[in-house]
Amino acid sequence: MTILLTNAWVLTVDAAMTQHERGWVHIDGDRIAAVGSGDAPALPDAEHIDCGGDIVMPGMVNTHCHMAMSVFRGLAEDVDDRLYRYILPLERKFVSPEMVRAGSALAALELIHAGITSVADMYYFETEVGEVCAEAGLRAIVGQTLADFDPPDQRDFDEGFARLEELVERFGTHPLVTPSVAPHAPYSTGLAVMERVADWSAAHPDVPVQIHLAESTLEVEWATKNHGKSTVAVTDDAGLLKPGLICAHCLQLGDADIALMAERQVGVATNPRSNGKAGRGIAPVDRLRQAGLPVGIGSDGAMSGNTLDLLSQFAPVGMFAKLLAGSRKPLPAKEVVRMATIEGARVLGLDRKTGSLEAGKQADLIRISLAAPRLHPIYDPYSALVFAAMPTDVTDTMVAGRWLMRDRKVLTLETTKVMADALQVADGFKREMRRIDAAS
Repeated sequence: MTILLTNAWVLTVDAAMTQHERGWVHIDGDRIAAVGSGDAPALPDAEHIDCGGDIVMPGMVNTHCHMAMSVFRGLAEDVDDRLYRYILPLERKFVSPEMVRAGSALAALELIHAGITSVADMYYFETEVGEVCAEAGLRAIVGQTLADFDPPDQRDFDEGFARLEELVERFGTHPLVTPSVAPHAPYSTGLAVMERVADWSAAHPDVPVQIHLAESTLEVEWATKNHGKSTVAVTDDAGLLKPGLICAHCLQLGDADIALMAERQVGVATNPRSNGKAGRGIAPVDRLRQAGLPVGIGSDGAMSGNTLDLLSQFAPVGMFAKLLAGSRKPLPAKEVVRMATIEGARVLGLDRKTGSLEAGKQADLIRISLAAPRLHPIYDPYSALVFAAMPTDVTDTMVAGRWLMRDRKVLTLETTKVMADALQVADGFKREMRRIDAAS
């Protein structure tokens, strides 16, 4: 199918950050055929869509998410010990393929609404997450979690690796869904298992590796006590700190850690709302980028950050960098948008396919309405996106030339069923929480 988007404010996010205030995008099949400004080419057989001056830009890339955990959103927010009192018991009792599918479908619905076209996920029963993403039409990296804290889908690491093999067999050649291995964190797997993951990864070089890294002071204390070095250095000792590793959070870093990460050419997924809400600290995003590391933006799970969109992350990631420096200068709005698109795609190893609007790339794009008064006047479209736009401003979402949403209506998921399934899971959670409270 050939589509011609016209009368659009096109933000290409290419190397020169080219923008066309009166631009057009020609889509042929699943790819972008051409992008330009002024008079659009004569394409009589194409579907012509007048964008009315709205922004057309690359779809956003959520570099760290736990999609199935959307059903935990807002649960016991003000309870200090909610992890051990509610979350872990609920996971052990309720996490199943059916629950993961329900939570992931709710997340997929939210992601599409928010203009997310690519997502990196880590959780359990990850084959179910992959199936949901495939049905929804999302580009996704789905990571089978490996951990030692009695995860609900594996009795031991051998079973976890067996689930990983199943995931690779199912999605190894899928056009949109990429299987991934996700050792939870250094402290929750240990050196021996990280070494095993490194060996497995060496034998499967096309399978990305995701890990939570340097997320908390407890993790740093674990590394110091057990290994006498930083958590980044322990990960390097295991052979996991290598090109393409997707490192989530990265809060507790010294200069030596950043230098080592840059030398090993890893990528970072920063999660400002989740980390700020938990009081865990601020990632040194500006220092990481200055060291040459690509840094993308992630939402984390809805249990931690509540929303899965990136527009809600834009202002915090920019403001945190400015607070660290005591200046307005770090992370200009244009750079935040780069992090959410082409740089995030680079973190996930997808930058040759997506992340910018350029001829030959996959047609992953979104349209953002400029109708809201809060967006005007616009002196700088990037500033408007970072500090004023909201997910509800996204009207259309496309992946690989296929519309996932038009005029705020999601076309690839049955919204009523998705909502009903998620609320049914939540009803079970509520009953179990009442039982826990009565027994305490």
